[in-house]
Amino acid sequence: MTVPGIRPQPELAERMSWVKESPSSRVADRVRAFRAAGKPVLPLTIGEPDFDTPEHVKDAAIAAIRAGETKYTSANGTPALQSAIRARLERKTGRPYGPGEIAVGGGAKQLIFLAFLATLDAGDEVIVPAPHWVSYPDMVALNGGRPVLVPAAADTGYKLTPELLRAAVTDRTKWLVLNTPNNPTGAVYSKAELAALAEVLRGHPRISVLCDEIYDEINFGAEPVPSLVSVAPELRERVFLVNGVSKAYAMTGWRLGYAAGPAALCAAISTLQSQSSSCPSSVSQAAAAAALDGDQTFIRETVAVYAERREVLVSGLAAIDGLRPVRPDGGFYVWTDAARLIGARTSGGTRITTDADLAEHFLETSGVVVIAGDSYGCPGHFRASFALDSETIRKAIAGLAASISKLRFR
Repeated sequence: MTVPGIRPQPELAERMSWVKESPSSRVADRVRAFRAAGKPVLPLTIGEPDFDTPEHVKDAAIAAIRAGETKYTSANGTPALQSAIRARLERKTGRPYGPGEIAVGGGAKQLIFLAFLATLDAGDEVIVPAPHWVSYPDMVALNGGRPVLVPAAADTGYKLTPELLRAAVTDRTKWLVLNTPNNPTGAVYSKAELAALAEVLRGHPRISVLCDEIYDEINFGAEPVPSLVSVAPELRERVFLVNGVSKAYAMTGWRLGYAAGPAALCAAISTLQSQSSSCPSSVSQAAAAAALDGDQTFIRETVAVYAERREVLVSGLAAIDGLRPVRPDGGFYVWTDAARLIGARTSGGTRITTDADLAEHFLETSGVVVIAGDSYGCPGHFRASFALDSETIRKAIAGLAASISKLRFR
């Protein structure tokens, strides 16, 4: 019986207790609240390029609209986008992919979620090296799996080693997540490191590998970021490569990702998408095809700018007592060890007991916003972005130095 004046509410499923709000979204809400209160904020939390989408990509989208390309498409993308993706993958991996081995979705994030939804049964384990992107464990848990976090230490460059991988494997392991370049550390796995991990995987044929390569074009090395498929082609049928146009082409809001892997998995993802979001935006697909197939000057120019900003942020953080930043090989984040500041007290006498406390101290005393390391499965650290102009980065460094100078260690 409905009580007059009380509107019945839907009862949430138990699975909602398994997932928490994205730390990035939570921090963004704090930034908005500070700005609404008229307080200055210097956000080193930006997870997207501050550049505009290239003009030729926008022109392709406008042309698609004018040509009436505004209808439903196949869940796996238009022929033009499929062709552009397959060409890009062959350039990257040296291996051809057929049309049935491609999945297209509303961002790389959606494709990762759907891959887990399509493959995980209750209790299946997914090895997630830490530091890790914030969403992996929750995606696994929400789809009934069990995330197995494997901490990687500073002395290995925060990268998974064969020994760590071997120790983490059980008879319930279904996936290994491998993110290179890594968010949050910027670590890039070398060919030798990938080959060593592949040697372990050869002994466990049931384990598939989800390779998240979304930052692979933002690379500061002399050589392209290597792919597991290139290094160990015999594992190709067990590897699900995930990528997109968001980071490389400054197209985060276009929501277009792609993946390549076993035909059965790609077909399952297509089925799931057909029953959920139908298909990616037709206009975004036209833009993505132009990005992947067109002039790549934008990437070279923006990576050069990122490289300059990287040095500004790394050198600035390194000059602050108590901070130990790691120079990233890819992506646009600097991972910083701040463990020596844990235990200090603020000028008001409050003890800094966690990296979340430290991040709050930075925000309250200088308006600088970073994301605490515990969000990435690695307490005692924080992530700072250099996807913003160098002058703002310098102001943020000065703010962090001022905040840390207010801490007392007795």
